[in-house]
Amino acid sequence: MTRHTPDFEPEFSGAAGSAPHVIIIGGGASGVLLAVQFLSRKDSNFFVSIIEARPRVGLGLAYSTEDDDHLLNTRAQHMSALADQPGHFLAWLARNGLFADPDAFVSRSIYGRYLAELLAPWQKGEDKRRLRLVQATFTSLREHMDGVIAHLDNGTVLIGELAVLATGHSAPAPAPGTALTDPWAPAPAPAPEDRVAILGTGLSKVDSVLTLLNAGHSGPIIALSRRGLLPRDHAHTNPLVIRLEDLPLGATASATLHWMRGLARKAEAAGGTWRDAVDGIRPHVRRLWRALPQAERARFLRHAAPWWDVHRHRIPPESRQRLDAALASGQLTLLRGAFVAARPTDGAIDLYWRPHRQRAPQALRVARVTDCRGLRGDPAATPSPVIRDLLDRGSARIDPLRLGLDTDTDGRLRREDASISWRIRAIGPVTRAAFWEITAIPDIREQAARMSADLSELARRADAGHPVLHEFSGTPV
Repeated sequence: MTRHTPDFEPEFSGAAGSAPHVIIIGGGASGVLLAVQFLSRKDSNFFVSIIEARPRVGLGLAYSTEDDDHLLNTRAQHMSALADQPGHFLAWLARNGLFADPDAFVSRSIYGRYLAELLAPWQKGEDKRRLRLVQATFTSLREHMDGVIAHLDNGTVLIGELAVLATGHSAPAPAPGTALTDPWAPAPAPAPEDRVAILGTGLSKVDSVLTLLNAGHSGPIIALSRRGLLPRDHAHTNPLVIRLEDLPLGATASATLHWMRGLARKAEAAGGTWRDAVDGIRPHVRRLWRALPQAERARFLRHAAPWWDVHRHRIPPESRQRLDAALASGQLTLLRGAFVAARPTDGAIDLYWRPHRQRAPQALRVARVTDCRGLRGDPAATPSPVIRDLLDRGSARIDPLRLGLDTDTDGRLRREDASISWRIRAIGPVTRAAFWEITAIPDIREQAARMSADLSELARRADAGHPVLHEFSGTPV
């Protein structure tokens, strides 16, 4: 994808019979999955523009790694980008001469190639006119009665009927005054014998440890987190069948967690494992989350979320085996406590941390501190110019728990005054507040299919002359 002002600018008047123009902001997994859904529909003829600052679409933060040992956390058979074609990813692997074992955990870099190639059918022939890829950054997005107007940093102005925020994960900015290394930014490897520290013990930490081991690192690796938990590993499961009437909808967070533990005991009593319970619960997680009162959601985040995450977001067995080997040899050490500060000192870094249930901080001298505490920073600190612009103008707002943007279940933004935007929607991790579990490909592909179907129906009704003004018009902001 080259940085350019597009030479093809469709005319979208919004009149009956015209093709709606959807502007997708972000070309990572969420943006590509949504674009494919719009472009492949047989009942509509959308034009799609994808705006992405990176030179390649499909990668985003999750799939931009070049380390072949950074694996997907889901088996290949479940990673099709198309819900109605469950074997699509496996078929792509086979066509490209790659292993096509349905149970394999494929490298994330390979999956990024797959996502990018999903758009190939609309990059040639007549269909080329329906898809536009622009390497640029949004500077502002305005909603008006007839559509949206988007301004890009390369001077391009796009006009469309709808815009969808698909900005995905944002890497947290290092705290001022600290000496933290960004795990997603290129950096020279430490000396093999150096003692290094990693903040966090989740999925990003697993990647960082594997990168060190692959580089031949032989020195101590210290992983610090509040609870000292490691992601559990995958194994074959037989998910419990859970009926809707069995869900404890509206219960407290404590009661919901008690129900989950009961299901785990039930699975184990039947000869299975806790994984059978977790995988049985997974299809209902968003329904359970939506039913929790706001105060109970906050309690879940404080007390239960870390435990749920390590059981739900599991890692490939081969990754866990390498971690266990490093733990057994003493090279990898887990510390439970709170991060206080990291300050450069005499060519090294002094890492200050507070052990669990202790008040006095302790210091460790290390060569590097890598910040793998995850992607749950304050949404107000987002590096996305378009989201900052929307927040600053009151065209969007952050949810009360500060998980992401405040949206309804259709992805429509809530403005500062609580009104709904009919022209600007969001998809993927940025909608986490509404769904909680919306980071995995199976969840995002379902959301993309539902959004494209919803908007296609609205376009069909408008084309047929039905009164849908309230759905396709927004109050000027």
